[in-house]
Amino acid sequence: MITPEYCRSMARHNAWQNRQYADQLRGLSLTDLTRDRGAFFGSILGTLSHLVWADQAWMARFDPSVDGPVGDVAESVSLCPTLGVWSAERHHLDGKISHWAGALRAVDLSGDLAWHSASTGGAMRVPLAACIAHMFNHQTHHRGQIHAMMTAAGLTAPVSDLFLLPE
Repeated sequence: MITPEYCRSMARHNAWQNRQYADQLRGLSLTDLTRDRGAFFGSILGTLSHLVWADQAWMARFDPSVDGPVGDVAESVSLCPTLGVWSAERHHLDGKISHWAGALRAVDLSGDLAWHSASTGGAMRVPLAACIAHMFNHQTHHRGQIHAMMTAAGLTAPVSDLFLLPE
């Protein structure tokens, strides 16, 4: 389904996207960052915070050296109260994702991942490769929402096309 190179490419894409968001949102006030814009997680910062929370959850399942998130999905929007906190958390986590992806071998992508899901309230057992693909897809999905919120606010949203990923 996926390869180690896919994971490395997606980890690079994720980090590139997050650096662009950090740069382009830097001048926005906390009021503007936390304004409810009708997205699933409300605001730009709420959605960015949710992504940190979700990536922590997935990475803790993939790599035992990564700490899981604090709180549940509903609390994920307040994980990063400022853009500075988000930037620091994101930079650290993107490094963990890149390091993990860089060490993957094809054999590491086989088998199932088992965990207890607080969201479903039950035990989960899913092919690991599907879970990894989901993590990267989830990032792209919510960054698309952030892109739309930025555009609606009159801001310039980052370039997101995968084929434009710098080498």
